[in-house]
Amino acid sequence: MSTPTTHVVRPAGAGHETLYVLLLCLIILAVAGSVVAWHRESAPVSTVSSHQLDARRDLSASEQGIYADLRVTLDEIHLLRHDQQALPMPQALAEEGFAPFAQDASSVSRGGHAWQLLDDKAYFGHSQTPTVAGSFLMRLSADDNGAADIWLNRSSTLAAPNELADAALESAGWQQIVAQFDAGVTRQQRH
Repeated sequence: MSTPTTHVVRPAGAGHETLYVLLLCLIILAVAGSVVAWHRESAPVSTVSSHQLDARRDLSASEQGIYADLRVTLDEIHLLRHDQQALPMPQALAEEGFAPFAQDASSVSRGGHAWQLLDDKAYFGHSQTPTVAGSFLMRLSADDNGAADIWLNRSSTLAAPNELADAALESAGWQQIVAQFDAGVTRQQRH
């Protein structure tokens, strides 16, 4: 009879396997980081003129709300102008419930604007509380396809403008609101 022989089998070292996994992870992260850094696009820096305001950065929350309401209501104004062959009066827009022309709790909290139609070319919203939101002017183009030109004046002593040309508005302290579609606000650095 032969004597049984025993073989001792040692467990595989977990230390080496962990080291290999960590090295693989580091290699993957390094490759991914270099790909991201290599393909990074620089965002073009866009600036606005001195007579313009950026709709996202330069307006208060109330002014942004009124600006957005004017942009949305513009489509309805174009439809009503097409049907009536004239711009609808602000009172008619208010009766239909179109913001910001409607007098509701939202309009009061946003400055309580009193709207009027100027020369069948523009809507002027005089702010009752310019510290909350300035006065707005929305000029419309002659055709229904054109976008509106929206201006803001935060002056407390303001009357409806007589002249609606750009130069006259600028000299009276009006600033044109522009919407720029560039990188998101959270990704831009403010200096």
